[in-house]
Amino acid sequence: MKIPAVLLLEDGTIYHGNGGGAIGTTTGEICFNTGMTGYQEIFTDPSYYGQILVATHVHIGNYGIHDLEEQSDSIKIAGLICKSFNTFYSRKQSSSSIQEYFLKENKIAIEGIDTRSLVRHIRSRGAMNAIISTEITDIEVLKNKLSEVPPMAGLELSSLVSTPNPYEVGEANSTFKVAALDLGIKKNILNCMVDRGMYVKIFPAKTSYNEMRAWGADGYFISNGPGDPAAMDYAVDTVREILDDDKILFGICLGHQLLALANDIPTFKMHHGHRGLNHPVKNIITGQCEITSQNHGFGVNPEAIKQSNNIEVTHINLNDKSVEGLRLKDKRAFSVQYHPESAPGPHDSRYLFDEFLCMMKDNK
Repeated sequence: MKIPAVLLLEDGTIYHGNGGGAIGTTTGEICFNTGMTGYQEIFTDPSYYGQILVATHVHIGNYGIHDLEEQSDSIKIAGLICKSFNTFYSRKQSSSSIQEYFLKENKIAIEGIDTRSLVRHIRSRGAMNAIISTEITDIEVLKNKLSEVPPMAGLELSSLVSTPNPYEVGEANSTFKVAALDLGIKKNILNCMVDRGMYVKIFPAKTSYNEMRAWGADGYFISNGPGDPAAMDYAVDTVREILDDDKILFGICLGHQLLALANDIPTFKMHHGHRGLNHPVKNIITGQCEITSQNHGFGVNPEAIKQSNNIEVTHINLNDKSVEGLRLKDKRAFSVQYHPESAPGPHDSRYLFDEFLCMMKDNK
C-alpha cells in the first residue's frame, strides 16, 4: 500500500510523493548524486553522514542489495529521494530488496518525486537542509522541525562515523605498514591498499600522532569523511605533526582538504558540491585525463594556493577548474579530492595507490 510522504526544503519548496523503507521523519542537508549504478556503495559511504540523498537515476533498488558492496557497516545517508524505489530486483547474487534493507536499517525514503525538477532547483539555489516525513503531513510542523537542524558548515561529523577502536587489515608480515586515520574510511580504500601488499592499521579519528607513530608505520593515510573540514582542528593538528616529522602522507577527499588546512590553505563550502561517477579530472603532471568518482561539498581555495611557495596543484576538475589534487614541494605528501578506489573509469585513478607504495619503497 502506498504511504503518502512529504519533502520540504529549507527555502519552503514542497514535494509530495510516496514513502519507502521505514515510517518516520528524517532531516539533513540535501544533495544529489548523478551515478547510474552503485547506489548501495553510495548509501554506505560515511562521507554522506548527515545528508539526504537525491538519486538522479530513475531506478533505485532494481538490482537489489549485495553484502559485498557495502562501504561501511551501515547505511550512512539520512534519507533517500528518488523517482522509483524498486522493491523487486533482478540480480541472483542479491540477498534482499531495497525495501527490506531500509527497514532493517530504519531508513526513510520518498519516491515518485520529479527528481529532474528537484536537482535543477538545487543546482540553482544551492545545497540546503531538508526534511522527509512519512508520518507528518502538517507543513507548519515540518517547518518547525526543519528550523532546528544546524547547517552543514561548521559541523564536525567524522568522529561520529569513525571506528571506536583500532583494527588491522592485510598480512601482518607485509613489508609496508600504513597508519590510516579513520575519518569515515571506505572499505574499498583499504582493499586497494591491501591488494598492493600493505598492512594497514586503522585508528579512530581523534587518535594522537604519537599513538600512531608508536606503531611504526612506513606511511600515513588520511581518509575521506563527512562534515566541515574547517571544524576539525584536532585532525589538522595531527596532519601538521605528521608533516613536521617528515613522514610519507596520502590523503583522499576530506584528507585532501585537511592537508590544505595544515598548510594554511583555507577551505570553503561549495554551492552544491560534486557527487557522481562522471567527473573529468586532468592530471597536470602527466597531461592525462581521468573519469572520476566524487563526493564532496567543500573545496580548497585555489587563490590561496597561488600565494603559497610550498604547495602546488596536481589535478584540476575540467568542469569548473576546481582543485582536485595537491602535493607539497618540500615534503613527501600528496592528496586528491576525488575517490581513486571507485571504478568509474573504471580504474583511471588507481595509480595513486601505486604512487603511495612507490614513495614508501623509495624511502626504505
